[in-house]
Amino acid sequence: MRDIRKQFGEIIALDGVDLTLREGEVLGLVGDNGAGKSTLIKCLAGAHEPTNGSIRIRGEEVAIDSPRNSKSLGIETTFQDLALAPNLTVAQNIFLGREEMIGADRVFGLLDKSSMRERAAELLDDLEIGVEPDQTAGDLSGGQRQLVAVSRMLLSDPDIVIMDEPTSALSVEGVDRVLELIEQMRDRGISVLLISHNLEHLQQVADRIKVLHQGHDAGVLDAATVTRDEVVSRMVSGRTTSSEESDTQTA
Repeated sequence: MRDIRKQFGEIIALDGVDLTLREGEVLGLVGDNGAGKSTLIKCLAGAHEPTNGSIRIRGEEVAIDSPRNSKSLGIETTFQDLALAPNLTVAQNIFLGREEMIGADRVFGLLDKSSMRERAAELLDDLEIGVEPDQTAGDLSGGQRQLVAVSRMLLSDPDIVIMDEPTSALSVEGVDRVLELIEQMRDRGISVLLISHNLEHLQQVADRIKVLHQGHDAGVLDAATVTRDEVVSRMVSGRTTSSEESDTQTA
């Protein structure tokens, strides 16, 4: 993402933001409330169109004007509210909106429940999530619901996964399992853009940390060497140095 600007009337939410997500890395995205994190990821997820700027995937410029378009480019997103239907089973939630049918007629055809359940069971087993496809989503713990949301994303075999506060309000065990799953995705070559207020969690799994401040760039930092105080300082002041790594230089 290059020189991304997003304006809502008189409000400038993003002003000249660059972001580079490398293949098979976890990039943390941080910033105080109102820094522009949600707006930036919504531009990538197709919920917002940038006012100005360009987005390239593997060097090719793309136009992302809808969530469907974003998905077609190999981008999957899970937002903080998860958007799971609590009255449906795990398998039904995984296939929600992309149900498999018996025959080609999606209007009058029958749902292929057996095939979807089998595929969901394979996916859950492969990810070692530890829930059954027939369990009702509303009966799951917060951590289990987050893992089901991730498995729903992985159904389409994405290249890029955007996760918005995936460890928020989870138990210690739930947090550990979600972070393990993020590492699994990276090991599979999936690029993960991870938005979180928890710097400790980010430093456990992220390769780099991108900081935003009031809609502007505030630097890209190495997660393995940066201190909490340095990240917080960037979030509060927005100051950058000429010696640090920039998104433009790593494109």
